Amino acid sequence: MHPTQTNTSTGPDIKPKRQFRNLPSKRKISRLIISYFFLSVIMVAMIVPFLWSVSTALKGQNEAIFSFPPQFIPENITLDNFITVWNTLPIPLYLWNSTILAFWGVLLPLIFCSLAAFPLARMNFKGKNIVFLVILSTMMIPGEVTMIPIYLILEKLHLIGSFSGVILPGAVSAFGIFLMRQAFMGIPKEIDESAIIDGAKPWQIWWYIMIPMVKPMLATLAILSFIGSWNNFLWPLLVLQDPNTYPLTVGLYDLKGAFVTNTRLVSAGAIIALIPILIVFVAFQNYFIKGAYSSAVKG
Repeated sequence: MHPTQTNTSTGPDIKPKRQFRNLPSKRKISRLIISYFFLSVIMVAMIVPFLWSVSTALKGQNEAIFSFPPQFIPENITLDNFITVWNTLPIPLYLWNSTILAFWGVLLPLIFCSLAAFPLARMNFKGKNIVFLVILSTMMIPGEVTMIPIYLILEKLHLIGSFSGVILPGAVSAFGIFLMRQAFMGIPKEIDESAIIDGAKPWQIWWYIMIPMVKPMLATLAILSFIGSWNNFLWPLLVLQDPNTYPLTVGLYDLKGAFVTNTRLVSAGAIIALIPILIVFVAFQNYFIKGAYSSAVKG
């Protein structure tokens, strides 16, 4: 045999062994099964009340609601409950008020949270970490604790009974600052340095460079802010005094007085209030998933 030639036929073929190495181990399979099992349990626990509400809203007056086992498919599907709620309450007015509150409840957190997060993530100044820890520590304080002081401040400012009194306390949040800071920290520092060399000012870097690069996180914050504003009940109930300014959540509260025992109408009103949230979430779910993933992997 020539010295430069090699014998390729000797020894067993190791390709099948390498293929088996790529297969998941029994431990990984067990973990996946357990994870999917618990996720399925959580999914059922969350979706069953929703299905029960939809079923109740579509049932007629003669069908049982609290039967066991529950009957999710109505015998005779009817929209009379939705029509009754729509004709009894000024639903269009409540929807318009909720839209106004939700619009500002989304726009202001996007602006102020991103403005507050930008220096915490991209600038160096003394006490930056302490400021961030103080902001995060406010998340441990229940909102009910701060309601009375905020109410007294708004009363001094003559904002009780106005939309501004509902909107301004939620214009910025520690959670929103945290989300936007995580998004800004995932952008390379070289981008800031290049912009500074070109003569860009800090607000120009924030608006023209940073904001377009964190759109998924902005969409995530927008969805969470919209859900919080749209579902807000206690604070508008305390601040607003004129029924013509009530949002949908507070307006539907009148169902308890008009129909004390009619669970069908209450469920129909809840479904009406839920439809806008479902539309917004479905429209922006791709951005929401990207933003949630990026916040989980960037520290």
